[in-house]
Amino acid sequence: MSRIPAVHLKMPSGVNQTGTVIFFHGSGGTGDLMKQWVDLMVKNFSFSQIKIIYPTAPLQPYTPAAGEMRNVWFDRIDINQKVPENLSSLAQIETEVKNLINTEVSSGIPVNRIIVGGFSMGGALALHTAYRWEPNLAAAFAFSSFLNDNSIVYKQLKDSEGKVHISVPPLLHIHGNSDDLVDLSWGKTTFEHLKTLGVQGEFHTIHRLGHSINRTGLNLIYSWIQKHLPEI
Repeated sequence: MSRIPAVHLKMPSGVNQTGTVIFFHGSGGTGDLMKQWVDLMVKNFSFSQIKIIYPTAPLQPYTPAAGEMRNVWFDRIDINQKVPENLSSLAQIETEVKNLINTEVSSGIPVNRIIVGGFSMGGALALHTAYRWEPNLAAAFAFSSFLNDNSIVYKQLKDSEGKVHISVPPLLHIHGNSDDLVDLSWGKTTFEHLKTLGVQGEFHTIHRLGHSINRTGLNLIYSWIQKHLPEI
């Protein structure tokens, strides 16, 4: 069982669950706040056969906030694409994310009926999940998200190139062109680098959007989920 607390969007009465979406929040947020923002932007962000899970990151010291305690998925040296990743911190959350996925699999949901995605740091976590830890997922999405230039995700994808039976989930990447925390160029560089390593998908730029989710982006995610987790 995962030790990550989460808000679960319950299935309608009498309906069998056939898929799961795990939606990771950004740094300093919570699963409950992520769900509130989604509900505020989109009136009915729900599906008849799909459960949506909004996990909350563990409370831990966060270096970019001078070591203050924050709900973050992993620690990092700085909010800068040039710095190395904190691999030990990523390894700790890897265990928790795998437990979260395994809980769904144990309940009868196949791995290829699970989508992971997130906003900002949550999107980065989704990229590590889909392209390092569980490549058999149905799809992934990232909103205003990033990977560092020397990310271990790139290395792992490069190392797996040419191997038989290796496939990776498609990616929906959304980014605002007024993002003042994670610049649009960082998001584009991330997507293009993943694309050169075999990741197929779509990149959408949203005009006049800063570092935030919005209705347009969430509607894109909604359609993406419908496409990759169709009713069965």
